[in-house]
Amino acid sequence: MTVSVASGQSSFAPNQFAAGMPGAGLGRLYNFCAGPSMLPEEVLRQAQDEVWNVRNSGIGIMELSHRGKLFDEILHETEATARKVGNIPANFKVLFLTGGATSQNFQVPANVLPDHGVAAFLTTGYWSERTWEEIGVYTDRAYEAFSGKKEGYKHCPTDSEIRYADKPVYVHMCTNNTLYGTQWRNADGSIRTPRIPDGSFLVADMCSDIFSRPVDWNEFGIVYAGAQKNVGIAGISVVVVREDLLKPVRKLPRMLDYSVLARDESRHNTPPVFPIYMCNLVFNWILKQGGTAELLKRNSEKAQIVYDVLDQSKFYKAHARADSRSLMNLTFHTPSAKLDDLFCEEAFKAGMDQIKGHRNTGGMRASMYNAFPREGAVALAQFMREFEKKHG
Repeated sequence: MTVSVASGQSSFAPNQFAAGMPGAGLGRLYNFCAGPSMLPEEVLRQAQDEVWNVRNSGIGIMELSHRGKLFDEILHETEATARKVGNIPANFKVLFLTGGATSQNFQVPANVLPDHGVAAFLTTGYWSERTWEEIGVYTDRAYEAFSGKKEGYKHCPTDSEIRYADKPVYVHMCTNNTLYGTQWRNADGSIRTPRIPDGSFLVADMCSDIFSRPVDWNEFGIVYAGAQKNVGIAGISVVVVREDLLKPVRKLPRMLDYSVLARDESRHNTPPVFPIYMCNLVFNWILKQGGTAELLKRNSEKAQIVYDVLDQSKFYKAHARADSRSLMNLTFHTPSAKLDDLFCEEAFKAGMDQIKGHRNTGGMRASMYNAFPREGAVALAQFMREFEKKHG
């Protein structure tokens, strides 16, 4: 089974692979990986050139001194473009940190949760569950104000489903749940935020949907995200911290202290120069596309192409409840695990890779982040229809 796809945006030729050697110099696969994800082709081409010689400096980007004037320029430009793309207010600091988004599970409470302080958690998926498990290092008074674990994490809660007990310093949420394909979103795709107690602030894991749609930053105190889905490549996280939350509530090692990292422009030590540079290329690409409002339109359209197949099918079953379906990660099953495996096998032969679902969920997961082309969504939808005709 093959899928014919025409693309006016890139040189993709996903169905011209030699047998047994997918992608062997003949084109690129549609990469549905949940992260690291696809990058814009023009970004890859520019990086390819500047690995050898960045901005006509005579030095490759991966050889560049993190204390030199050229990296000063790149770092400052990266922050400026991030602010412009995200419309991030001046009273928030933008940090580019190592340790992955997972490190924020301990860095957030280390900085902002006082001894014996209370934090509330909205556990809507695998990664928010991991965050909840970490909080015991700092307090035994934290609690889950909502958990969707019993139902298999199929939706994000309404305000009436959230139960606050002791007043929390902060409420933690994950805006998009990669494994389960759920997202806190309104009908127009905008971010839906939960009601929180007066005087508390929101901490948000936005790993899978940061800069994919507009954000009202006034609703958040701290936002963090790994770069490898919508922003850049693996090895760096973007952390956005409201200025009044920078001063830590306890003495910390310098490399954990947000105020030190902000003061030293994310380079108290040697920063990951290449990942920061890649973020800048992607931010500039987003601006060229028309910004996050335009990307939201595109992401909504791509997702709807595939959701239309799921809505019209009796063969496929979506994991996420309709009111919480992600625009980034689309999760679904066929009637059996055997057919799921066959689907992934045949999809790969048709030029679609990394579509197998996470081991916790099984089935399929089609991740379509900012740089994923519309043609890939069309190809998947066509493949799904043909697979159903053949095996349904």
